[in-house]
Amino acid sequence: LRFKILCNHLSNAMQNILMIVHAPPYGSERVLSALRVALALAGKDSDKPQLNVFLMSDATVLALPNQQDASGNTLQKMLEQLIGHGVPVRLCKTCAGNRGLLDLPLISGVTIGTLAELADATLAADKVITF
Repeated sequence: LRFKILCNHLSNAMQNILMIVHAPPYGSERVLSALRVALALAGKDSDKPQLNVFLMSDATVLALPNQQDASGNTLQKMLEQLIGHGVPVRLCKTCAGNRGLLDLPLISGVTIGTLAELADATLAADKVITF
């Protein structure tokens, strides 16, 4: 009986998912796909996971507000929705610094993260998804 209770508890435990996005926001649909998957996970009513998003490399420019694309800021709106769901979104400090982003205003709710934070999130994650 105790084993069955433990198995039920483990199956009902919240999953911890880390999503690492490397791709640039424009030129391919990888960032769009990442945001679509993240929003689907964050919007689940049952079995909603703990989701963390870490933007690295060229994906860091996604955090800059007021970028225009043919569909009218779709990526920014999606990122704002994700943050509205309570999903932490962090930029790699080194990657952001290499692109001159550290002193620029970012989309509200996006924070600068460190590799130590990414390492901790990786170790805590049940699943890691990369785009």
